[in-house]
Amino acid sequence: MSLEAPLISNLSIWRNIALIRQYHRNMPEQDARKLAEELLGRLDMDSIAEKRNSALTVEERFCAMLLRAAMVRDAVVVLDKPFTILTNLRDGTFIMEALQKIDEFIEEIHIFDYSWEKARYGGADGTEN
Repeated sequence: MSLEAPLISNLSIWRNIALIRQYHRNMPEQDARKLAEELLGRLDMDSIAEKRNSALTVEERFCAMLLRAAMVRDAVVVLDKPFTILTNLRDGTFIMEALQKIDEFIEEIHIFDYSWEKARYGGADGTEN
């Protein structure tokens, strides 16, 4: 997950998330939408389901991108310098809480960041979650 792999701008957020299950697992659109909306709710992001990428805050964009990444079977989520997306956060609490709320969808998590950012994660180095 990085800014170099953005959301599809002409799709709503729920469609960005649901598309992965529809394409990779042949999930019917209605079921994929229901799952996307449920997961948005877990992250307290219900209100962004119909929004598009350009209308999102940085936290909303991060959550949408995280959910989309987690929709792949046996998802290996790689966060590439997440503070380049979450520019206004002082620490990694928001990131870690979001990951915990959807942990059953993620097989592995890897966080790649500069060594000087380690303190922002509360001492976690991102290699184990």
